[in-house]
Amino acid sequence: MIRARVSGRLWSSRHVGALPTGALLEVETEAGAKLVAFDPLGCAMGEAVLVTQGSVAASYFPDKSAPIDALIIGSIDEQTTKRK
Repeated sequence: MIRARVSGRLWSSRHVGALPTGALLEVETEAGAKLVAFDPLGCAMGEAVLVTQGSVAASYFPDKSAPIDALIIGSIDEQTTKRK
């Protein structure tokens, strides 16, 4: 798994029909690499996420043969502190 942060959203007017419901998001890893990941969860900009890649990502959708290489599988809960 890869820890990353959502850095952008990709829009497309046309896509492969085998894609399930979700969004394509740009994420940046802790090492600074950027990649496009499929998001079935509805994550927001700046949100910390867990990403998986390869056959695990592609086989997540058992009823479809989805052309997905990177998949957001979790949203990381972060504790924030308020400044006074």
